[in-house]
Amino acid sequence: MKHFFTFLILLTCSLAYNQTLSNQYDYFVQYNGSQLSKKINFADVLNHAVLKKYKENMDVQEFANLFKLDQKVSVHGNFSDSIPYYQVTIPIKSKEDVKAFLVKMNNRKNDSVKKFTIEDFGSFSLFNSGDKKMTAGWNDSYLVIFGLTKSFNYAPVMAQDTTAMAGDPESISMDATVEAANEEKTDETYDLTIEEPVVDTTYTDTYDANYDYERATFDSIQNIQQNKFIKMLFENGFTAPSSGKINNTADVSSWINYGSAMSSFNTAYMALTQLMSYDKFFPAQKKMAEFVKGINLDFFFDNDNARVEETIEYSKPIADIVSLINTRKINKNIFNYFPAEKPLGYMTYHINTKEMLKHFPTLMNEIFSTTVLFKEDVSIATDLIATIIDEEATATLFDGDLSLFLYDVKDNEVTLKTFEYDENYEQKEVEKTVKKSIPVFSMIFTSTHPNFADKLIQLGVRKKVLVQKGNYYEIIGTQKYGNVFILKDKDVVVIGNSIDYLFPKNDSFSKEIKKELKKNYFAAKVNIAKTVSAYSKSDEAKTSEIKTLNRLSEQFSDITLYSAKKLIDNKLKFEIQLNSSKPDRNIILQTLDLVQELGK
Repeated sequence: MKHFFTFLILLTCSLAYNQTLSNQYDYFVQYNGSQLSKKINFADVLNHAVLKKYKENMDVQEFANLFKLDQKVSVHGNFSDSIPYYQVTIPIKSKEDVKAFLVKMNNRKNDSVKKFTIEDFGSFSLFNSGDKKMTAGWNDSYLVIFGLTKSFNYAPVMAQDTTAMAGDPESISMDATVEAANEEKTDETYDLTIEEPVVDTTYTDTYDANYDYERATFDSIQNIQQNKFIKMLFENGFTAPSSGKINNTADVSSWINYGSAMSSFNTAYMALTQLMSYDKFFPAQKKMAEFVKGINLDFFFDNDNARVEETIEYSKPIADIVSLINTRKINKNIFNYFPAEKPLGYMTYHINTKEMLKHFPTLMNEIFSTTVLFKEDVSIATDLIATIIDEEATATLFDGDLSLFLYDVKDNEVTLKTFEYDENYEQKEVEKTVKKSIPVFSMIFTSTHPNFADKLIQLGVRKKVLVQKGNYYEIIGTQKYGNVFILKDKDVVVIGNSIDYLFPKNDSFSKEIKKELKKNYFAAKVNIAKTVSAYSKSDEAKTSEIKTLNRLSEQFSDITLYSAKKLIDNKLKFEIQLNSSKPDRNIILQTLDLVQELGK
């Protein structure tokens, strides 16, 4: 009876509190079937040979016959509201076909497995899984899968075995005896020692019974609420969810509320917070959320490329700072040491270090303003930095131009000294010459400080770390890395392991990079074919690897990465793109073809 009334009270409270779901989503994912169906025939994907092993356990075509894959499918939910939930919305072809499919699946289950139930309400039907954890509803147009994601929190009560105390009046009234003794104390000092009985604090069968009951109660209430919300969605006509945060031109678009995500992170680790008090040392998630409002990930699948775009939406004050940091007039001298021919890969990054140093104290103060222990300390430190450091002078040490180049992969003979044991088990030093595959690279950056780099190089010479060879300096002891060198020419500093690539006969490649950097502060590219070819010639390449990599290079030409200087509506965009060598077939099918071939 006690359990029944407990269940009744919890159920009444659950139904009386928070009757509606919030229209503010914390995340939204949309599969744009109307867009992707113009690029690819879904039947070609579903019937592809690489999916054959999955068809053994389920009929893929049967699912395709149920759903309208040329329309929008969405997944959305909320994890920061008082009612955390998820909802999957799928357009369907026939209400009766969905029901028949579910009945068919239900009949396949073993007798020992709890079977789900289906209820018909005329304009819509309701489905409940056997474990009551998942609920779904559907009408003539849509199937909705719905679930509440609130965690089950059980606080176990430790049952005490008090049999040792039974029948012992002195033990039973122990607390009263101590209280009385304390009340009767006078100015005289005396020692009152009372031995407490030993209590066995072990878990008993009551613990398991309480857990099972409370878990079953929790699941039942969750299931009742899920049914209630599903009915609310369909009773007055179902409207498919939508979000203004989604990019409708993308094949798959997703968005997450950064602030809500960080709040959820904080809640998930609340136990850690209480035990370790880490919130006293680290910035509050809500403060970080004031910097970033949301993040988008959009996917595009075309015949000649697959592209992912990440868009970060900043708050207005932070967006203004990021815009200042990303906008930099590039030092043109750096292009003098760009290679003449296209390398295997490159990365070039250009930021305004003066603006970054200028706004660093402000950002740190904002981030740590909610911490308990470090707030004042950080404030003092940032004020000190702002006072001592001259941003303009410090920025000249590294202006913000940085470029990396990968030219080749070559075998390098290295002489190593090792120790071996002879036939008399005596240790002796042996020199061995081995081949090591090393990347041929260069790193180029600019420094407009009048003499710091020169003084640093001269210090290296005096300490016998550097040795001069013509107009550059070689770092001693770097033979196994290809003899790393340092070259300084006015504002440009070059670090690499092959001087031959630094003096181009023409500037065709640098012209191409300059064009990319007019709109972007960051650009990178890896030529897959050239990289695979260079690696295949090295001694470390295995025959099995070469075959796979060659097939990969035949299918895809290169990978590019870009990030634009200009922020639009306080949003910074980062783009990565995989380009195909065969634009006659959608890249999804090309990838499946490649997986099939490599799996043989």
